Amino acid sequence: MWIKINQKTLEVPEGATVAEALEAFGARPPFAVALNLIFVHRQNYAETVLKPNDQLEIVQPVAGG
Repeated sequence: MWIKINQKTLEVPEGATVAEALEAFGARPPFAVALNLIFVHRQNYAETVLKPNDQLEIVQPVAGG
């Protein structure tokens, strides 16, 4: 099935979880994740199953001052 991560299309197997999609995408911590604009707690990545056309946004902290 196809999903989007940060506006890039990625193919993942049916029943893939957020954790599996992040691994396939090559995401490197630290980051926060939103699934269809809803924050997903890190503890739920492995149990949150994706559906076709879901959209993940990976947001990394930015230092500044």
